[in-house]
Amino acid sequence: MQPFYFSNFMISAVILIATSSADTSHQPGTFGEFQKVLHGLGYKGAERLPKPRPSMLLRSGSNSPQYQGCVEACISLTHLFGDLVSNPGSESYAQQQSAYWSSQQAETQPACHVQPQNAQGVAATLLTTTFFHCPFAVKSGGHAAFAGASSIQGGVTIDLNNLRTLEVSRDKATTYIGAGNRWGDVYRALSPLNLTVIGGRDAGIGVGGLTLGGGINFLSGRHGWACDGVVLATGNIVNVNEHSHPDLYFALRGGGNNFGIVTRFDLETFEQGPLWGGIKVHPMTVNAPIINAFDNFANNASQDPDAALILTFDYIQGQFVWGNDYEYAKPVVNPPIFHEFMEIENISSTMRIANLTDLTQEIRAGSPDGYRNTYSTATFKNSRMLLSKVLEIFASEIEDIKDVADILASLVIQPITKPMISHFSKNGGNALGLVESDGPLILMLVAFRWSSADDDARMYATSDRIIDTSIAAAKEMHLDHRYIYQNYASHRQDVFAGYGPVNHDRLVQISRKYDPNQIFQTLQPGYFKLGD
Repeated sequence: MQPFYFSNFMISAVILIATSSADTSHQPGTFGEFQKVLHGLGYKGAERLPKPRPSMLLRSGSNSPQYQGCVEACISLTHLFGDLVSNPGSESYAQQQSAYWSSQQAETQPACHVQPQNAQGVAATLLTTTFFHCPFAVKSGGHAAFAGASSIQGGVTIDLNNLRTLEVSRDKATTYIGAGNRWGDVYRALSPLNLTVIGGRDAGIGVGGLTLGGGINFLSGRHGWACDGVVLATGNIVNVNEHSHPDLYFALRGGGNNFGIVTRFDLETFEQGPLWGGIKVHPMTVNAPIINAFDNFANNASQDPDAALILTFDYIQGQFVWGNDYEYAKPVVNPPIFHEFMEIENISSTMRIANLTDLTQEIRAGSPDGYRNTYSTATFKNSRMLLSKVLEIFASEIEDIKDVADILASLVIQPITKPMISHFSKNGGNALGLVESDGPLILMLVAFRWSSADDDARMYATSDRIIDTSIAAAKEMHLDHRYIYQNYASHRQDVFAGYGPVNHDRLVQISRKYDPNQIFQTLQPGYFKLGD
């Protein structure tokens, strides 16, 4: 089996719509043809599926309270998969509804949940939803903030939770990872072997979404981002790599859910022992020293690519504080690149020698499930003056929402360094549209958490104002940048415009080639779509 390499990982099984616009052999037009295709995938009981009512084969409008055809799709899926399908009112349905990070996603109610056990099951599910013109969503870890990202009202949620392959190759150069794993699962398996892959920094995040959106890691300065088999909408299962499908390989490295359903990632694996890292909490009185240290870190990152940094300026429990993650890829206490940060006054510190499992669990503990959340992002050229201005904008706007119950308002600042970007051209390049001369950049995330839906409008509006005002300030200083990091973006942002017109147009053309009927643009409406 040929793997699918990203800049620092590979993907092996992808379910697409069709291998080319001319390949329609797996696009059944009649119910009998649909049954035959399912039989060919190994579902011997397909011939006993109840025949749907003719009205259910008509495409319906998305404004229907429950999409026409989705009830019939769920009936067929239940016949095919039995207890792997959860329908409303069942205990398993309630459990799967609760298995989302944000409550906005958990409140979105599909016609049914399906948890296929392998790539063939994903293919059969996708064929079924497509045949009945039933909109669907695909869930790996369910960590997106907004409703509809990996959930769908009235459609079918394809939950990859059962795809839990986790196996290291004999030569220890590759780890085969099913798309249903969380990064905590991966690190727990690899840490005892002194091995790792480039993955998420929060143990609870799913493998699939993070990787297809880009994926920053503690080790990205040394190894790049995570985006570096697919199931087509017709149910074709293909293995994609730089040589077999170079265009699709490029598109999946940052192109999100627009091309297929990835069922397994074959990730480049390398030796990694203990790290030095943790979280330091600093008072807001040290804003200037932290901004100066960040600027120096970003500009000098090439001198030590083993260092990683996340600055977080929080409003929590009535006060502003810094809660900063400092991570170093070797068990070296306070390496020179962090000296400036370590000299800054702090309130508390968890800095220690630890493994990736421990460090990512620490970040997970600060991001519990069950709250309302929103993310929004922007990218700027590195500048102390601009960063000071952004901090001022954030603190000013928070004044209007300080009374919101259970509020945690965070301004997260990270560098996109030249060493990181230098990896983006590996193996044919990725779709993000960044080149080394762009760096260093400031990646900004506005992340809000709260408890009541009554406060949604205020929280969304405040987040948008912070982003819009910050971008306006950057433009005034000629420090703005078009890039929008998909994994931090709001559903109100145009991610792919941020990749630049050349890459955006290329992604659209690749989508039309592998998905000629545009199933992943229309029947999978959630998350970020390519547009025209």
